[in-house]
Amino acid sequence: MANIRDYLKEKEKRQKIDKGVNYKEKIRSHKLAIFYRIALTVALVIAAIVFFIMQWKNKIYTQGTVISSYPVIIVQGATVKELGGNILLYSKDGASCMDAKGNAVWNRTYEMQTPLISICEQMTAIGDYNGRSIYVMDKNGEKGTINTNLPIRDFCVSANGVVAAVLDDADITRIYVYDGNESTDVPIVYGKATMDKSGYPVSISLSPNGNLMAVSYLYVDSGNMKSSVAFYNFGEVGKNEADNYVSGFDYMDTIVPYVQFMDNDSAFGVSDDRIVFFSGAERPVNIASDFLADEVQSVYYSEDYVGLVFIDQSGESAYRLDVYNQSGSKVHSQLFDIEYTDIVFHKDQIIIYNDLDCRIYGLNGVEKFAGNFEKNTSLIIPGSSAYKYVVVTSDSVDTIELK
Repeated sequence: MANIRDYLKEKEKRQKIDKGVNYKEKIRSHKLAIFYRIALTVALVIAAIVFFIMQWKNKIYTQGTVISSYPVIIVQGATVKELGGNILLYSKDGASCMDAKGNAVWNRTYEMQTPLISICEQMTAIGDYNGRSIYVMDKNGEKGTINTNLPIRDFCVSANGVVAAVLDDADITRIYVYDGNESTDVPIVYGKATMDKSGYPVSISLSPNGNLMAVSYLYVDSGNMKSSVAFYNFGEVGKNEADNYVSGFDYMDTIVPYVQFMDNDSAFGVSDDRIVFFSGAERPVNIASDFLADEVQSVYYSEDYVGLVFIDQSGESAYRLDVYNQSGSKVHSQLFDIEYTDIVFHKDQIIIYNDLDCRIYGLNGVEKFAGNFEKNTSLIIPGSSAYKYVVVTSDSVDTIELK
């Protein structure tokens, strides 16, 4: 009997162990099933999102529908620009600003022979070549007037109203920096350039925050031509440096007639044989260069991209647009045929247009829209939502949606 009792006890123990193992295995299998279901659901959602994104990126639009229109009067001879989503008009007689519904925001009268303009985000500065006054405004109104007391050769404005001006002073070229948020004739930074030392400043640009200034100098010594791109820092890093100079780069046997900041720590320069890129919020360094085989016709840029227009040598189209990112990598080349008046980068779109024709391409090369305007068009401003645009025509401000 003892053996039977021992046998039954041992059998009961084994059954309890088996039940415990089976129970744990069921829990594990249940958890794995839930995990696999969740993983499958997530994968399907991601696949659906990717599918819809690709469909949206490759979607082709065949028509533009005017969903709102407001009558305006565009003065003959006025140039039309975007100013922080508003519409800026300027001419020899004055400047004005209106919103996307054609409502007047501000108006500034003046008399100029050769108006120069600089725009950075929502800020603009307007002055006369060889004049002595620079008017600083943002999208909402006038900020101040700068009296230079010397003839103006060039200037630029930052997003916070700082203005750097190149001024002629006989054998010396002055580079003065002003606070354009108030009326003043006193610079906050004094600088100068001479042909026998630094060279002549041919291009100037301020970072949006006004902390950095880039200047391209042309220097000729014993018949040898050299361009230098110099960076100046007006913050803590540069205040202890001589003339606020923090970095510079020389380029032999070439002219760099164009330097421009893309944002607070990215800039580029274009010469007759190369495009160069700089990076750094305090002491910019040269991060990339690309030598150019063809002559640059035009330069366009945004915070993210730089576009160089060339005559297309292949014979396939009239023009070729090479697009670079902030790192200096060429990300796309786009052929197009229309005679362009402006090129706009907006997210992953390239908008090329003139007064009658418009082409919109994706950075993947897909032509998303090709159409004609019913009225002469002077400006296209991309809207906040995809494929809605504010279009300034000869007598109206229209909002157009592509379909």
